[in-house]
Amino acid sequence: MITPLPPYSAALIRAEKARTMVIADIHIGWEIALSRKGIHVPTQTPKLLRKLVALLSEYHPDKLLILGDVKHTVAKAEMGEWQDVPSFFVELRKHTQEIAIMRGNHDGNLEPLLPENVKLLPATGIALGDVGFFHGHQWPTPAILKCKTLVMGHVHPVVAFHDPAGFRITKQIWVKANCDRTLLTKILLEKHRLRGEKDPETTLWKHYRIKPRVQQLLIMPSFNDFLGGRPLNEKRATGNAKTEMIAGPVLRSNAVDMANAETYLLDGTFLGTLSELKI
Repeated sequence: MITPLPPYSAALIRAEKARTMVIADIHIGWEIALSRKGIHVPTQTPKLLRKLVALLSEYHPDKLLILGDVKHTVAKAEMGEWQDVPSFFVELRKHTQEIAIMRGNHDGNLEPLLPENVKLLPATGIALGDVGFFHGHQWPTPAILKCKTLVMGHVHPVVAFHDPAGFRITKQIWVKANCDRTLLTKILLEKHRLRGEKDPETTLWKHYRIKPRVQQLLIMPSFNDFLGGRPLNEKRATGNAKTEMIAGPVLRSNAVDMANAETYLLDGTFLGTLSELKI
């Protein structure tokens, strides 16, 4: 069972006799991208660290799991990241017994920046009890289909609100969507080139000795609240249906019912479904 921790972009899971805190999308070094455009913002990493340390001190988890995008640059590490990322994790290790990072699409060349006692996990995901975790930029392993709930980051989900005067604000949200278990099983097996049996469930059992149990997908908001995100309830001006789809191959499949996905503010307020919030 996974429990969000309002009003934070974090959740807690109790599994395997341990309590694991989960966050996603820290994006240390995002200020570098702004500086290249002439916008100079002091590093916000100390603020992110204080917020995370406060959470760890309040809930005392046994482990910390980060669902990808620890740093902001994609294929390499900038000079500022070489300084901020190692010091960030050295300090975190003082407040929790174990730290694991699931590789995200922004985590190229991350290994040299991490202390030796921080684990780096594959982007294809892992299972903790009945909950499966993956970053979201690539197809997860079919092995997590044994979990009832899947959790991903990557999207930085937000919704936009407009008032009659034309003002616009965005708010971070959690997204909870139902999954088509059979279709998702079929798709993941095909993406991993596993075919040949009479039905997806039989193929999954043959290769993984598990039965698919997936019921829902939870999309986490980014832990770095300085980041933006494309509002999921807004349409792009192009009118091209493909550009309306949000990031991530799982979400671009028909196996996740995004139109009827439930949306919640960080404080737990239920806003409605995405289709009800379309503007």
